[in-house]
Amino acid sequence: MADLIDKARTAVTDRAELPGMTLMEHLDELRKRIIHSVIYLLIGFCVAYAFHERLYGIVQAPLDQLHIQLNFTHPTDGLNLYLKTSMYGGAILASPFILFQLWLFISPGLYRHEQKYIVPFMATTVTLFLGGAWFGYHFVLPGMLRVLINDFGRKFHPIITIEDYTGFFLAIVLALGVTFELPVLMFFLALFGIVDGKFLLRHIRYAILLIFLVAAIICPSPDPIYMCLFALPMLVLYMVGVVAAFIVNPTKKKDAPKPA
Repeated sequence: MADLIDKARTAVTDRAELPGMTLMEHLDELRKRIIHSVIYLLIGFCVAYAFHERLYGIVQAPLDQLHIQLNFTHPTDGLNLYLKTSMYGGAILASPFILFQLWLFISPGLYRHEQKYIVPFMATTVTLFLGGAWFGYHFVLPGMLRVLINDFGRKFHPIITIEDYTGFFLAIVLALGVTFELPVLMFFLALFGIVDGKFLLRHIRYAILLIFLVAAIICPSPDPIYMCLFALPMLVLYMVGVVAAFIVNPTKKKDAPKPA
Protein backbone atom coordinates (compact mmCIF):
# COMPACT_ATOMS: atom_id res chain seq x y z
CA MET A 1 0.00 0.00 0.00
CA ALA A 2 2.84 2.40 0.86
CA ASP A 3 4.45 1.62 -2.49
CA LEU A 4 1.20 2.50 -4.28
CA ILE A 5 0.96 5.79 -2.39
CA ASP A 6 4.53 6.66 -3.32
CA LYS A 7 3.90 5.89 -6.97
CA ALA A 8 0.71 7.96 -6.96
CA ARG A 9 2.56 10.88 -5.33
CA THR A 10 5.33 10.62 -7.95
CA ALA A 11 2.80 10.51 -10.80
CA VAL A 12 1.03 13.63 -9.49
CA THR A 13 4.36 15.43 -9.09
CA ASP A 14 5.41 14.55 -12.63
CA ARG A 15 2.12 15.79 -14.08
CA ALA A 16 2.32 18.98 -12.05
CA GLU A 17 5.58 19.83 -13.80
CA LEU A 18 3.94 19.79 -17.22
CA PRO A 19 3.56 23.25 -18.74
CA GLY A 20 -0.14 23.97 -18.65
CA MET A 21 -2.81 26.33 -17.42
CA THR A 22 -2.94 28.40 -14.28
CA LEU A 23 -5.35 27.56 -11.44
CA MET A 24 -7.90 30.13 -12.64
CA GLU A 25 -7.63 28.80 -16.19
CA HIS A 26 -8.26 25.27 -14.86
CA LEU A 27 -11.32 26.46 -12.93
CA ASP A 28 -12.64 28.29 -15.98
CA GLU A 29 -12.07 25.18 -18.11
CA LEU A 30 -13.86 23.04 -15.50
CA ARG A 31 -16.84 25.43 -15.49
CA LYS A 32 -17.01 25.30 -19.28
CA ARG A 33 -16.93 21.50 -19.38
CA ILE A 34 -19.59 21.22 -16.66
CA ILE A 35 -21.89 23.61 -18.51
CA HIS A 36 -21.46 21.69 -21.78
CA SER A 37 -22.08 18.38 -20.00
CA VAL A 38 -25.28 19.70 -18.39
CA ILE A 39 -26.51 20.90 -21.80
CA TYR A 40 -25.86 17.46 -23.33
CA LEU A 41 -27.59 15.82 -20.35
CA LEU A 42 -30.67 18.01 -20.79
CA ILE A 43 -30.81 17.21 -24.50
CA GLY A 44 -30.53 13.50 -23.70
CA PHE A 45 -33.27 13.83 -21.09
CA CYS A 46 -35.63 15.48 -23.57
CA VAL A 47 -35.01 12.75 -26.14
CA ALA A 48 -35.47 10.00 -23.55
CA TYR A 49 -38.66 11.55 -22.15
CA ALA A 50 -40.20 11.38 -25.61
CA PHE A 51 -39.98 7.59 -25.15
CA HIS A 52 -40.80 7.46 -21.42
CA GLU A 53 -43.56 4.88 -21.91
CA ARG A 54 -41.12 2.51 -23.59
CA LEU A 55 -38.56 3.15 -20.87
CA TYR A 56 -41.18 2.29 -18.26
CA GLY A 57 -41.85 -0.94 -20.15
CA ILE A 58 -38.16 -1.82 -19.89
CA VAL A 59 -38.16 -1.15 -16.14
CA GLN A 60 -41.40 -3.08 -15.59
CA ALA A 61 -40.43 -6.09 -17.74
CA PRO A 62 -38.61 -8.09 -15.00
CA LEU A 63 -41.70 -7.79 -12.78
CA ASP A 64 -44.01 -8.69 -15.68
CA GLN A 65 -42.26 -12.06 -15.84
CA LEU A 66 -43.42 -12.63 -12.25
CA HIS A 67 -46.90 -11.19 -12.98
CA ILE A 68 -46.42 -8.35 -10.49
CA GLN A 69 -47.52 -4.77 -10.98
CA LEU A 70 -45.92 -1.76 -9.35
CA ASN A 71 -47.85 0.16 -6.69
CA PHE A 72 -47.62 3.78 -5.62
CA THR A 73 -48.15 5.41 -2.24
CA HIS A 74 -47.93 9.05 -3.34
CA PRO A 75 -49.67 10.82 -6.23
CA THR A 76 -46.35 11.94 -7.72
CA ASP A 77 -44.72 8.48 -7.73
CA GLY A 78 -45.75 7.74 -11.32
CA LEU A 79 -44.39 11.06 -12.56
CA ASN A 80 -41.17 10.54 -10.58
CA LEU A 81 -40.71 7.15 -12.23
CA TYR A 82 -41.01 8.66 -15.70
CA LEU A 83 -38.63 11.49 -14.78
CA LYS A 84 -36.03 9.18 -13.24
CA THR A 85 -36.02 6.71 -16.11
CA SER A 86 -35.82 9.57 -18.60
CA MET A 87 -32.95 11.16 -16.69
CA TYR A 88 -30.90 7.98 -16.56
CA GLY A 89 -31.79 7.09 -20.13
CA GLY A 90 -30.77 10.58 -21.19
CA ALA A 91 -27.50 10.25 -19.29
CA ILE A 92 -26.72 7.07 -21.22
CA LEU A 93 -27.54 8.77 -24.51
CA ALA A 94 -25.39 11.76 -23.63
CA SER A 95 -22.53 9.74 -22.12
CA PRO A 96 -20.25 9.84 -25.21
CA PHE A 97 -20.49 13.65 -25.31
CA ILE A 98 -20.02 13.97 -21.54
CA LEU A 99 -17.01 11.65 -21.65
CA PHE A 100 -15.54 13.79 -24.41
CA GLN A 101 -15.89 16.84 -22.17
CA LEU A 102 -14.11 14.91 -19.41
CA TRP A 103 -11.32 14.04 -21.82
CA LEU A 104 -10.97 17.66 -22.91
CA PHE A 105 -10.56 18.63 -19.25
CA ILE A 106 -7.88 16.06 -18.38
CA SER A 107 -6.02 16.13 -21.71
CA PRO A 108 -3.80 19.13 -20.77
CA GLY A 109 -2.27 16.89 -18.07
CA LEU A 110 -1.37 14.17 -20.57
CA TYR A 111 1.71 13.77 -22.69
CA ARG A 112 1.33 13.98 -26.44
CA HIS A 113 1.69 10.21 -26.93
CA GLU A 114 -1.03 9.63 -24.29
CA GLN A 115 -3.61 11.86 -25.97
CA LYS A 116 -4.03 9.36 -28.80
CA TYR A 117 -6.10 7.17 -26.47
CA ILE A 118 -9.21 9.37 -26.72
CA VAL A 119 -11.10 7.15 -29.18
CA PRO A 120 -10.30 3.85 -27.38
CA PHE A 121 -11.12 5.53 -24.06
CA MET A 122 -14.56 6.68 -25.15
CA ALA A 123 -15.47 3.52 -27.06
CA THR A 124 -14.30 1.19 -24.30
CA THR A 125 -15.90 3.16 -21.47
CA VAL A 126 -19.33 3.32 -23.11
CA THR A 127 -19.21 -0.30 -24.30
CA LEU A 128 -18.19 -1.69 -20.91
CA PHE A 129 -20.81 0.34 -19.05
CA LEU A 130 -23.58 -0.78 -21.40
CA GLY A 131 -22.30 -4.36 -21.20
CA GLY A 132 -22.39 -4.29 -17.41
CA ALA A 133 -25.86 -2.72 -17.37
CA TRP A 134 -27.08 -5.35 -19.84
CA PHE A 135 -25.62 -8.14 -17.70
CA GLY A 136 -27.30 -6.74 -14.60
CA TYR A 137 -30.65 -6.23 -16.34
CA HIS A 138 -30.88 -9.60 -18.09
CA PHE A 139 -29.27 -11.88 -15.49
CA VAL A 140 -28.72 -10.37 -12.04
CA LEU A 141 -31.97 -8.42 -11.61
CA PRO A 142 -34.41 -11.16 -12.78
CA GLY A 143 -32.55 -13.77 -10.75
CA MET A 144 -32.60 -11.70 -7.58
CA LEU A 145 -36.30 -10.91 -8.00
CA ARG A 146 -37.17 -14.58 -8.43
CA VAL A 147 -35.19 -15.61 -5.36
CA LEU A 148 -36.37 -12.74 -3.15
CA ILE A 149 -40.06 -12.84 -4.18
CA ASN A 150 -40.77 -16.43 -5.20
CA ASP A 151 -38.45 -18.18 -2.72
CA PHE A 152 -37.92 -16.06 0.40
CA GLY A 153 -41.20 -14.22 0.00
CA ARG A 154 -43.39 -17.09 -1.19
CA LYS A 155 -45.49 -17.04 2.01
CA PHE A 156 -46.25 -13.35 1.67
CA HIS A 157 -48.16 -11.14 -0.72
CA PRO A 158 -45.76 -8.81 -2.55
CA ILE A 159 -46.69 -5.13 -2.67
CA ILE A 160 -43.80 -3.43 -4.42
CA THR A 161 -43.86 0.34 -4.60
CA ILE A 162 -42.52 2.41 -7.47
CA GLU A 163 -40.00 4.20 -5.25
CA ASP A 164 -38.54 1.03 -3.72
CA TYR A 165 -38.37 -0.88 -6.99
CA THR A 166 -36.83 2.03 -8.91
CA GLY A 167 -34.04 2.32 -6.33
CA PHE A 168 -33.49 -1.45 -6.40
CA PHE A 169 -33.47 -1.52 -10.22
CA LEU A 170 -31.03 1.36 -10.60
CA ALA A 171 -28.74 0.10 -7.82
CA ILE A 172 -28.22 -3.22 -9.61
CA VAL A 173 -28.08 -2.03 -13.21
CA LEU A 174 -25.89 1.02 -12.57
CA ALA A 175 -23.65 -0.80 -10.09
CA LEU A 176 -22.91 -3.53 -12.64
CA GLY A 177 -22.31 -0.89 -15.31
CA VAL A 178 -19.76 0.85 -13.09
CA THR A 179 -18.19 -2.47 -12.05
CA PHE A 180 -17.52 -3.34 -15.68
CA GLU A 181 -15.38 -0.17 -15.96
CA LEU A 182 -12.61 -2.00 -14.09
CA PRO A 183 -10.32 -2.33 -17.16
CA VAL A 184 -10.58 1.41 -17.83
CA LEU A 185 -9.57 2.19 -14.24
CA MET A 186 -6.64 -0.23 -14.44
CA PHE A 187 -5.59 1.25 -17.78
CA PHE A 188 -5.36 4.78 -16.39
CA LEU A 189 -3.59 3.64 -13.23
CA ALA A 190 -1.00 1.99 -15.49
CA LEU A 191 -0.88 5.00 -17.81
CA PHE A 192 -0.03 7.29 -14.89
CA GLY A 193 2.59 4.84 -13.60
CA ILE A 194 0.79 3.97 -10.36
CA VAL A 195 0.55 0.25 -11.17
CA ASP A 196 1.90 -1.97 -13.93
CA GLY A 197 1.09 -5.36 -15.39
CA LYS A 198 3.58 -7.19 -13.16
CA PHE A 199 2.10 -5.61 -10.03
CA LEU A 200 -1.43 -6.60 -11.07
CA LEU A 201 -0.38 -10.18 -11.79
CA ARG A 202 1.59 -10.41 -8.55
CA HIS A 203 -1.51 -9.44 -6.55
CA ILE A 204 -4.03 -11.38 -8.63
CA ARG A 205 -4.95 -13.61 -5.68
CA TYR A 206 -6.34 -10.58 -3.83
CA ALA A 207 -8.23 -9.51 -6.95
CA ILE A 208 -9.76 -13.01 -7.29
CA LEU A 209 -10.81 -12.95 -3.64
CA LEU A 210 -12.46 -9.55 -4.03
CA ILE A 211 -14.18 -10.58 -7.27
CA PHE A 212 -15.67 -13.69 -5.68
CA LEU A 213 -16.85 -11.64 -2.69
CA VAL A 214 -18.65 -9.28 -5.08
CA ALA A 215 -20.04 -12.26 -7.02
CA ALA A 216 -21.32 -13.83 -3.80
CA ILE A 217 -23.15 -10.59 -2.98
CA ILE A 218 -24.81 -10.07 -6.35
CA CYS A 219 -25.45 -13.74 -7.18
CA PRO A 220 -29.16 -14.51 -6.64
CA SER A 221 -28.48 -18.15 -5.85
CA PRO A 222 -26.24 -19.72 -3.16
CA ASP A 223 -25.21 -22.36 -5.72
CA PRO A 224 -21.38 -22.18 -6.17
CA ILE A 225 -21.77 -22.85 -9.90
CA TYR A 226 -23.94 -19.77 -10.33
CA MET A 227 -21.51 -17.74 -8.25
CA CYS A 228 -18.67 -18.81 -10.54
CA LEU A 229 -20.73 -17.81 -13.57
CA PHE A 230 -21.15 -14.34 -12.09
CA ALA A 231 -17.47 -14.08 -11.17
CA LEU A 232 -16.25 -15.19 -14.61
CA PRO A 233 -17.03 -11.91 -16.46
CA MET A 234 -15.28 -9.90 -13.76
CA LEU A 235 -12.23 -12.18 -13.89
CA VAL A 236 -12.11 -11.72 -17.65
CA LEU A 237 -12.36 -7.95 -17.20
CA TYR A 238 -9.50 -8.01 -14.70
CA MET A 239 -7.30 -9.92 -17.13
CA VAL A 240 -8.24 -7.44 -19.87
CA GLY A 241 -7.07 -4.70 -17.54
CA VAL A 242 -3.81 -6.55 -16.93
CA VAL A 243 -3.22 -6.83 -20.67
CA ALA A 244 -3.99 -3.12 -21.06
CA ALA A 245 -1.48 -2.33 -18.30
CA PHE A 246 1.23 -4.31 -20.11
CA ILE A 247 0.41 -2.55 -23.40
CA VAL A 248 0.58 0.92 -21.86
CA ASN A 249 3.96 0.31 -20.18
CA PRO A 250 4.36 3.98 -19.15
CA THR A 251 7.73 5.52 -19.98
CA LYS A 252 9.91 7.14 -17.41
CA LYS A 253 9.62 10.85 -17.08
CA LYS A 254 13.06 11.48 -18.50
CA ASP A 255 12.22 9.48 -21.62
CA ALA A 256 8.66 10.78 -22.00
CA PRO A 257 7.80 12.76 -25.12
CA LYS A 258 7.19 16.45 -24.73
CA PRO A 259 3.62 17.37 -23.85
CA ALA A 260 1.27 18.86 -26.40
